[in-house]
Amino acid sequence: MERLMAQEIAVSWRWRMTQVRRRFVWEIDWNLLRTFTVIVQEGSLTAAGDKLSLSQPTISNALRRLEEHMACRLIERNSNFFRITPAGETLYNECMAMIAIVAGLPELIQKDQNHISGHVDMAFASHVECPFLDTFLADFHKTHPRITFSTTVSSSRSAAQAVLNNEAALGIFLAQEKREDLEYTLLYREHFGFFCGPSHPLFRRKVSGFDEMRRLEYVSFKTDELSGPLAPVAALRKQEQFCGKIVGQFTNLEEVKRLIKAGFGFGPLPIHAVAPDVEAGQLWQIPPYSNPPSVEVYLVTKRTTRRTRVQSTFLAALSAAIDATPVESRTYPQPVGALPPDEV
Repeated sequence: MERLMAQEIAVSWRWRMTQVRRRFVWEIDWNLLRTFTVIVQEGSLTAAGDKLSLSQPTISNALRRLEEHMACRLIERNSNFFRITPAGETLYNECMAMIAIVAGLPELIQKDQNHISGHVDMAFASHVECPFLDTFLADFHKTHPRITFSTTVSSSRSAAQAVLNNEAALGIFLAQEKREDLEYTLLYREHFGFFCGPSHPLFRRKVSGFDEMRRLEYVSFKTDELSGPLAPVAALRKQEQFCGKIVGQFTNLEEVKRLIKAGFGFGPLPIHAVAPDVEAGQLWQIPPYSNPPSVEVYLVTKRTTRRTRVQSTFLAALSAAIDATPVESRTYPQPVGALPPDEV
């Protein structure tokens, strides 16, 4: 008798819990979850309002309603303070997982299962120049023509954050310090050289060493520091005691290259990426001519996340291509030229 009563109590408890969960699902305003994800991503109620074209009071009211429904504080906030609570972090991660599932619905219900379709968001650093990746993308597109792509180009730090926030299925960028919640796979290795533009005093000069460069003005990336992704470049500068004024620092390759071409100073650029500029006479390579600093560029994904079928298909194919290609074949460049021509 006691065992039967215990079973009846267990069944009754499960039924009540099912009813509670069902009521929770049907009563929640799903738009509140979308608004919450934008609040977290933007880092403030005002910025979220701008993103969604809604007033700040509307955003604040939406957050309050969601907190009431969840029966907990999701974001600690006042006029000068904004911090996501542990409960808020958990809810945000689950919201991003739900968004990924919804985004994958079209591919799940399509009739032609032999040709999957869908979209892959990617986050790149500004100077990703990789023939191996270009060839892979071309081949993948031939096999899966219905899969589309979009890429956000930013700093390596911003690209990493996009992957963490599930705004991008993968990132391709430099990484000096690796996070435990991200997975890093070496995609390719590149070498940086120092270059100057047509109006620079070293242009078309056969420079014998670093002595002529030490006190000259310098243009570079913001990550050109010993604690940053371009640490090998920074280490060479320190070793050779470069002391010229830094006249420009940027996160974007094109801006660094623009100021070098304009004659602001010399600076580091990926040798293979600027080979066309060298051939066109817009840039000139100066020392070191041998053993230039090497930098590794990674394919980065989030360790714990739910992926759509399309994302999983793409990442599996890319990982297989990486595994099948020796790193030597993914190392750039084959030197533009061991030494520049004699001074003209």
